[in-house]
Amino acid sequence: MNRIFSAALAAALFSIPLASRATDTAPREPYGIALEGFAYPYAVHLLPLVNDSEQLSMAYMDVSPARPNGRTVMLLHGRNFPSSYWGPVVKMLSEAGYRVVVPDQIGFGKSSKPVGELHFDTLARNTIALLDHLKIDKTDIVAHSLGGMLGVRIARAYPDRIAHLVLTAPIGLEDYRLYVPPTPTEKMIETEDKLTADGYRKQLQTNYAIKLPPEAITPFIDARFNIKGSPDYPRWLRAFVSSGQMIYREPVAHEIPLITPPTLFVMGADDHNAPGRPNAPEALRAKMGQNAELAKALAAKMPNARAEVIPDTGHLVFLEAPEKYRELVLGFLGQ
Repeated sequence: MNRIFSAALAAALFSIPLASRATDTAPREPYGIALEGFAYPYAVHLLPLVNDSEQLSMAYMDVSPARPNGRTVMLLHGRNFPSSYWGPVVKMLSEAGYRVVVPDQIGFGKSSKPVGELHFDTLARNTIALLDHLKIDKTDIVAHSLGGMLGVRIARAYPDRIAHLVLTAPIGLEDYRLYVPPTPTEKMIETEDKLTADGYRKQLQTNYAIKLPPEAITPFIDARFNIKGSPDYPRWLRAFVSSGQMIYREPVAHEIPLITPPTLFVMGADDHNAPGRPNAPEALRAKMGQNAELAKALAAKMPNARAEVIPDTGHLVFLEAPEKYRELVLGFLGQ
């Protein structure tokens, strides 16, 4: 992907001129805890929910195609990204005739940040509640990163609601508890709070092997660090750390071979993302994050799955290799 195309992608992705982006060191205009002030590419709706006796709202985009093919795709986002980053994929699917539903899970993006802990089972129930609200009996799921873990849990708990499952650079292909000792929540909060925008940019470029120019990464920096100016930032931070604990405490790797809906793994060859690696003993760190190989091994154990590995791409494979991603995903969903 050349730099001109990547810059255009970043602008289209977030519908905000690149020239208006704050630099990592410039003063930031605060966003609200629900990303008030941060633009999404399509209209955002809210679904009232109750989780653990707490009144919450789940944000989602619902995009209708010009020429419907009668099918729906739900997109499940990752931990470090607002669902707006799916913009190019929404366009791709919509042009192919799919209705596209794009939720922000509770605890993320424009959805409520709960006081209680996050759990994959709760997020799965919320996602099914959204399908019920929209009167969608069956959907394809395209998931990325942490969304892949959620997609696994949904496919296991509600297999009759899923037609196809696409796991795009998912995390959770290994049980991180085998490598990383438990980390207290307060220590995680302290670590995340000390992270700077520049440090986060380096973390994204290193941990995610992102082969995109800086301007394409800047929206992710903004989405996270402009929230620091919100008076509700401590609640956002605790919800964000809760999602990290959820990844660690609620592994799905052992469930993946049991998935019955047709499944496609789309992996970046250079994606070695492994949550918690810095906290693992040094001797074990190199063994973590062999994600492409893990996906191929898991697919071989599943009744109806395959893994495709795209060379020279990292964790954001659908932004780094959009044409190949389009070919693989549309071909799979069309089977």
